[in-house]
Amino acid sequence: MLRLYRFSIICFYYPFVFAVLGYPALAVDTFGTGANTFEIEFVTIGDQDNAADFSGVPQPAGSVAYEYLIGKYEISEQVIQKANAQSLLDGDLLEISVSNRGPDKPATSITWFEAARFVNWLNEEQGFAPAYKFNEIPGARPGSSPTYEFAVWEPSDPGYNANNLFRNRRANYVLPTVDEWYKAAYYDAENGQYFDFATGENSAPQITAGGMDAGTAVYQLLPDAGPANVTLAGGLSPYGVSGLNGNVSEWNETADDAINDITGERRVLRGGAWASSGASLSATIISGDLPDLAIGNTGFRVVSLGIPEPASISLVRLYRRGGPAHTTHQA
Repeated sequence: MLRLYRFSIICFYYPFVFAVLGYPALAVDTFGTGANTFEIEFVTIGDQDNAADFSGVPQPAGSVAYEYLIGKYEISEQVIQKANAQSLLDGDLLEISVSNRGPDKPATSITWFEAARFVNWLNEEQGFAPAYKFNEIPGARPGSSPTYEFAVWEPSDPGYNANNLFRNRRANYVLPTVDEWYKAAYYDAENGQYFDFATGENSAPQITAGGMDAGTAVYQLLPDAGPANVTLAGGLSPYGVSGLNGNVSEWNETADDAINDITGERRVLRGGAWASSGASLSATIISGDLPDLAIGNTGFRVVSLGIPEPASISLVRLYRRGGPAHTTHQA
């Protein structure tokens, strides 16, 4: 796997005081080839086996027994477009459409099923098993595109997980569960505390139309305003993740009954969007919708479980992309 690590250190000067704040390392995974190459930055979410939160929704929430990585930003339109183009070259067409607001805008109007197929494509690119099971149904006419029917994993399937019939154990890239998303948004590992909002505060964020100032979020705007660019989606969470409050609502992997056993049941949505109220951003509000709906204010981000890539596939990736990965440090 081509993965770069960047360390961000932010220094603030105050009379006679120097405060140094360090965010977790950013892991940068590379996908595609040539003009279709793109990167996804991931933030490490550690403090495994952290205590759950009983003040938000659902109850309990936020306890995760393992370390994982979550996308620092929401998936952008440009990422989807490049994945579509690369999949055409690879002979496994994704054909995922987006709202066409701009390349750096979050990809919206994407169904949960499409987000899951995109995640499967990421796994295929890096040599992992698909996270989600889709049965391919041939097109009705010769030359027409197939359709894909979502299914739960069966005990006979390699990677079957009896505790989560949606997610394959052998996959590396997945959609965030409700607990993975909640922890990345509301939990502060430094003091073991949960906050009401994904800015490390218990009061609603300051409203912004775009930017990265601490304590801000893109929300309570007019519907026609649209979302900000994914890298300008408000202040960071305590872990250093952008846009978990506002900008666009985000699909979670988890069904709204938390059981994950029925293919068509509603999936959790979290975080609120650019026209949402402040309450919609809080840890106490959860919503959901049907997985086949393309919603104009809803996007998603990706989780990496940090599974090492098979060595043979890694060599193929190095050959395709022209050399080994480099490790960089940013101050």
